[in-house]
Amino acid sequence: MTKIYLIGYMASGKSRLGKELSELTGLSFIDLDEVFEERYRIGILDFFEKYGEPVFRQLEHTLLLETKDLDGTIIATGGGTPCYDENIRFIKDNGRSIYIRMGVHDLAERLKQIKRQRPLLKDIPPDELEAYIKTQLEEREFYYLQADRIIEAPVNDLEPVANLIRAISDGSFTS
Repeated sequence: MTKIYLIGYMASGKSRLGKELSELTGLSFIDLDEVFEERYRIGILDFFEKYGEPVFRQLEHTLLLETKDLDGTIIATGGGTPCYDENIRFIKDNGRSIYIRMGVHDLAERLKQIKRQRPLLKDIPPDELEAYIKTQLEEREFYYLQADRIIEAPVNDLEPVANLIRAISDGSFTS
């Protein structure tokens, strides 16, 4: 069974990388944030404002559990997905995981450029963004570092990552 979970902080490139790796490897690709928005017919920012983060995390957990029986799939998780509800344990028990790691400064620069608003950042002034990311990343790295592999972002050469995924697919990957 081939299932790869891409984990990492928001804006680290999980979705872009997942789509590109899907094309290179022939595996399917899903983005849990996109699945959430399609299923509940509401943007994540609007959902956070209307129902709050705890309800979002419960529904996100349910969507993650639905990936259990997928095969031949690359799954981009939300930035917080591995950090709640024993999700990292589920990910580790049900597939291979790759942490897309990016430095605080690079994440802040990317997040300043991204048009899509992130619920956890909407009230953070630009001059406080790096400090916020640093603090949150320090909390989340405990979970992210449990991944089977760590890939430094931005990922400009996809071939080594595609080769890793092919090794997972053909069973020659060992932890």
